[in-house]
Amino acid sequence: MYLHDSARNRAAQRRSLLAAFVLAAAAVCGFAPSAAAAQPAPDFVELVEKVAPAVVNIRTTERIDPGARSPFRRRAPSGQEDEAPRGEGSGFLVSADGYVVTNAHVVDGASEVLVTLPDKREFKAKIVGSDVRTDLALVKIEASGLPSVRIGDVSRLRVGEWVLAIGSPFGLDSTVTAGIVSAKHRETGSDIAFLQTDVAVNPGNSGGPLINTRGEVVGVNSQILSPIGSYIGISFAIPIDEAMRVVDQLKSGGRVVRGYLGVQPTDVPRELAEEYGLTTGKNRSRGAFVRLVVPGAPGDKAGIQPGDVIVAVDGRQVESAADLRRTLGAMKPGSAVNLQINRRGKGMDFKVVLSEAEPQTAQAEPSPAAPDQRTSSAAKTWGLSMADLSDAERRTLRGAAGVKVVAVSGGAEAVGMRAGDVILAVGTTDVSDLKQFDAVIAKADKTRPLPVTVLRGNWAQFLRIPIVK
Repeated sequence: MYLHDSARNRAAQRRSLLAAFVLAAAAVCGFAPSAAAAQPAPDFVELVEKVAPAVVNIRTTERIDPGARSPFRRRAPSGQEDEAPRGEGSGFLVSADGYVVTNAHVVDGASEVLVTLPDKREFKAKIVGSDVRTDLALVKIEASGLPSVRIGDVSRLRVGEWVLAIGSPFGLDSTVTAGIVSAKHRETGSDIAFLQTDVAVNPGNSGGPLINTRGEVVGVNSQILSPIGSYIGISFAIPIDEAMRVVDQLKSGGRVVRGYLGVQPTDVPRELAEEYGLTTGKNRSRGAFVRLVVPGAPGDKAGIQPGDVIVAVDGRQVESAADLRRTLGAMKPGSAVNLQINRRGKGMDFKVVLSEAEPQTAQAEPSPAAPDQRTSSAAKTWGLSMADLSDAERRTLRGAAGVKVVAVSGGAEAVGMRAGDVILAVGTTDVSDLKQFDAVIAKADKTRPLPVTVLRGNWAQFLRIPIVK
């Protein structure tokens, strides 16, 4: 929208007056700009010339069923499948003999990987290994005497420091963008704590290097946070120390071997942390809440139950679910570890031998069970009707105990509870049968939400049930 001429002139006059006022005020306060205070951006020319020759473009194709043909498909010989362009990304050489680091999502599902060097030489690449959990891959081209990057020290990287990205956004190879480190150890729910930057990164930059002002690679550009699918100011890179640990395993064995406990952890809800005394001095929760234990896995064999909170591994405090996954994943299968557990406010210790098995797919949450007629009215204040578990139902709890929800209304319905759920504990008190549950409920404060640990199928969660009148 444009302003009329008269309005535009008045606005210009106001801006001039405001600028004069700001400059005058700055001079009075001693903040007047000076040549000495003006700090120019660093000169990136030399470090780009040093690093760019080792940054590559990666194109992939995928096999397509023969059928309706497209002008964008590579026509295959008779009797063979067509190949179509699948995607494009970036990577960087970490050795003179042709090892290239990139993102797993750049090469996953590809039937052919083509690596193009800045000097326009093109090579077919072999996928040495790929790790989806960290989104890293290692590919190899048959060449020697190639330029390679220098690996930096992430621990020396500081928030506010200048960094560069080199890659192929939208297929524009050898594109250089610059910005600063916005944050370190940014949690996004991944197995990795990312470097956050404001370097312009777009589709096609994936797998390219993040470079410090010493010309060293400090990260692998991997993700952006954007509602529109392209750069809006928040980019994430995998720290290079984490990346190289993965790359070393991919190079030696083609895969990443991790320790496996066999639990599905989530961050500890604030309400549960307050109930169990798991808040830190900054009023933040600590530990990892066990939502599910995989039957037969090491955690199950050791006696860990859904609803437990893992607070330490070998004496090292667990800060979050992601922290637990990273800590255990860094250990070798066969390692014996000591886990400190908080079970409904009580400290317990378990010794677990980690396995190598990949995490199994968790069972789907079951459909609500049809309510039976065995009910208790003691918990009606919170909208609950309860019943004892049958012997068969008790056996499915694998050492735990509880009482079954047979109908919900009011507050229980409002927080999402449903028939068939099992209440394992009220606050920090375990409940093993309806008589004990009624006794605990009778002493509960009827003016406050009721804290309960609930099991649905194999999944545990902590809830506070409000009173709804």
